Amino acid sequence: MTSLLSWLANVMGRRPRAATLAVLLALVAVIGGGVAAGGAFKDDFTVPGIESQTAQDLLAKRFPAQSGTSAVVVFSARDKLEAKDLQGALRTIERQPHVVAVEPPFDTPDRVSEDGRTAFATVSYDEDATALGGDARTGLERATAALPKAGVQVAMAGEPIDGAATGGFPIGELAGLLIAVALLIAVLRNLRAARNALGTALAGVAAGFGVLLWVAALTEVPGLAPTLGGMLGLGAGIDYALLMTARQQEELRAGHEPREAARRANAHAGHSALTAAGIVLVSISGLLVTGIPFVGRAGVAAGLVVLVCAVVCVILLPARFAKAGDRLIPKRERKATETRPAKPVKAPWATKRPVFALLAAGLVTAALAAPAAGLQLGQPDDRNLGPDATQRQAYDRLAAGFGAGVNGPLAVAVSLPEDGDEAPLQALTGKLEADREVARVDEPVVNEAGDTAVITVVPKHGPQEDATRALVERIRSSVVPAALSGTGAQAYVGGRTARYGDEATKIASRIPVFAGTVVGLSLLLLLLAFRSWRISLMSAVFNLASIAAAYGVIALAFQTETGASLLGVEQQPVVPYVPLFMFAILFGLSTDYNVFLLSRVREEWDRHTDHRAAIAAACAGTKRIITAAGAIMIAVFMGFATDPDPVIKMTGVGLATAVLVDVTLVRLFMAPAALTLLGDKLWPARRRRTAPVYARTDAA
Repeated sequence: MTSLLSWLANVMGRRPRAATLAVLLALVAVIGGGVAAGGAFKDDFTVPGIESQTAQDLLAKRFPAQSGTSAVVVFSARDKLEAKDLQGALRTIERQPHVVAVEPPFDTPDRVSEDGRTAFATVSYDEDATALGGDARTGLERATAALPKAGVQVAMAGEPIDGAATGGFPIGELAGLLIAVALLIAVLRNLRAARNALGTALAGVAAGFGVLLWVAALTEVPGLAPTLGGMLGLGAGIDYALLMTARQQEELRAGHEPREAARRANAHAGHSALTAAGIVLVSISGLLVTGIPFVGRAGVAAGLVVLVCAVVCVILLPARFAKAGDRLIPKRERKATETRPAKPVKAPWATKRPVFALLAAGLVTAALAAPAAGLQLGQPDDRNLGPDATQRQAYDRLAAGFGAGVNGPLAVAVSLPEDGDEAPLQALTGKLEADREVARVDEPVVNEAGDTAVITVVPKHGPQEDATRALVERIRSSVVPAALSGTGAQAYVGGRTARYGDEATKIASRIPVFAGTVVGLSLLLLLLAFRSWRISLMSAVFNLASIAAAYGVIALAFQTETGASLLGVEQQPVVPYVPLFMFAILFGLSTDYNVFLLSRVREEWDRHTDHRAAIAAACAGTKRIITAAGAIMIAVFMGFATDPDPVIKMTGVGLATAVLVDVTLVRLFMAPAALTLLGDKLWPARRRRTAPVYARTDAA
């Protein structure tokens, strides 16, 4: 790989203008081809193997009118509402596309509060929220626009409303990018160098999106993939470009002419970037074993963007380096740098007191990780939104008028016997009504064929309450068997509330296999890269420490009142997918910094085979770059933490925390201390007996 990268740098450096133009044309072709191929990002949240999915599939097959999504429109007024107040709006809603049914408030007493001042209508659609897009919400808003003037306040909730909710101008992401640019300029101390690095990173992200469009034309790519890929690709791409540019500057300062410096930078820093990106892709591909297809696809897509960014860096940057020449370093440093005496290298403090440094940093990391023991997985509901959100207003008004359980009804899908006997259906309805935690049970709705029915069950408590989760389990384990045993009928509990619980349970059951896969694959790649099981094991332990600390901070930030107020959000559980994304992504990203540091340690060790001198030189050579790379990654991630999507917000905060821990506690203290304690045992005996690999490369 090193020889190939050296050759590539030589080729790109011969005619840098032509090479740059060729690369840019190739990028345009990739992006244009992806668009022309008709690739589009689609969300398919099917989760095989959970009961709520079985209920959804049964309804989709036999009862399509009940398998689509629905929205709730809540009406409230100071005085009692009357049917005539709402008739015009409801008739307009009935005529809208994809609306199959509107259940008005005054047809059943359960839809009007006791004081008569709050009522709600249910609007059913024949498509899911993804297919409807923002049209459903827009239609509802237009249909009810005149009601506030008549003294009737309107709020809306449901998947069509959630799916249409969009953020404003991405000021957080832009701020993160601007901070990253400022850090690039400060670290590289050269505007041209910073411009090259940023431009290459952005080109890599654009190319990554183009590749995703190609992939989307062949298979399903979730809508989350572009955002996740952009977040990771931008952070990692800037890091890789920074690493290579800083190495180019170092080689120029050492007196090498620009093309030779580019060859060396590509051979060493480029190799590190490709290795790190490969490990990120492999680590995040571990999401495929979770058994949740859209999670695995989103992860692989994001990892693919990171890999494309690294490939663009090793192809494009050598040409940019050759064209820029020695202008990548300040003027005062462009003269006869070969004769300048090398500055003495100071050994890191952690190498002088390795045991103390390791223990102290370990204790701080453990303290940050401690709150992770109380991590609560669950899907945030409308109660967790800000007070200005229409969904939050609908939630509060429904809870006040009808009880919190109306915000999370259960949909029990019943497959009836072949003879069409509805006695089992009535028996099940009676058993459900008798449960102490059920507020009400609606009359069963049977399809035209008479073989499938839906029973809506309203719990007494809200969707996130333990009592509601216990009710779902009790219906499945006790109520359904008692009512339907021996009748030939089957029932499955579905609905959003049941689905969220099922997903959390499935994720928890798959975590051991998932974590083992990610750790195992990463260990294997590190072993292949460094030929040392000690290095691989040390890297894995440090990665797990950073991840644990991030989990702890996530628990504090979103599950405590103080943390939530600092972020400007409501207290809420952690979305079940977030720990999965964080684990896979962080194991790869933390390995990035391991690769950056350990590659330099190995390079220095190959030069003089003194492990203490190698550690000191490697830490001195990478400290500024790794710290800056981490700061850039943190800026990018915190920019995405302003996203209204809870998955993106939580992932951004968690990734930023883990990177902060990794570039401070791990890289400054734990890693140098551990490397010192392990000594030259880091490397296999065969390597210690052979000639230096990098020395041979440099001499070539």
